[in-house]
Amino acid sequence: MAAVQHLTKIADIDIIRLHDEQEAAVYRPSFVGAYQTIFSEPPYNELFYPYEAEGVLARTLQTPDHIALLAVRGITVVGFGFAVPLAHRKDVAREVQGLLPIQPTYYLSELGMLNKVRGLGLGGELIRLRLEMINRAKYSHVLLRTSATRHAGYDMYLKRGFQDIGVYMEVHSRRIDGQVTTDRRLFLSQVL
Repeated sequence: MAAVQHLTKIADIDIIRLHDEQEAAVYRPSFVGAYQTIFSEPPYNELFYPYEAEGVLARTLQTPDHIALLAVRGITVVGFGFAVPLAHRKDVAREVQGLLPIQPTYYLSELGMLNKVRGLGLGGELIRLRLEMINRAKYSHVLLRTSATRHAGYDMYLKRGFQDIGVYMEVHSRRIDGQVTTDRRLFLSQVL
């Protein structure tokens, strides 16, 4: 097993940084389960098949300049925070074209925590660490997308200096009941 980079510890949970798929191999099965569980809950209520969750991890790790953080107990994933340069997410970049400069913008693409570890400050720490790791010589802005349904995450982002830019994106998703429906995601941004 490759040596992963240990960043910090909160309670009995380590936050680690993955650089490649070899480092991720031991965490992959647990990540898949955590990803499926986290996004099956409100406000998203989405159904992801294992191969789709694996794809999220693989695409992130294959993206140049990515940041892939896992919150783990041993090899059990209890949370994650991913980020990639916005230019590598054409679907998202298209929605904010003309509002933010695409090349110097970093996209906080994924953040999730299992219910049993919420309230420990892991979400805030994963945000802080990702923002700290962004190369400010190359990137001047950061963008994220969250549910348009106001929830605790929205307030957490505002407290950390993000601003609601009033831009929404319609996302088609398979729900836990099997139906495919559309929901709105709201963009928040910050100048670094």
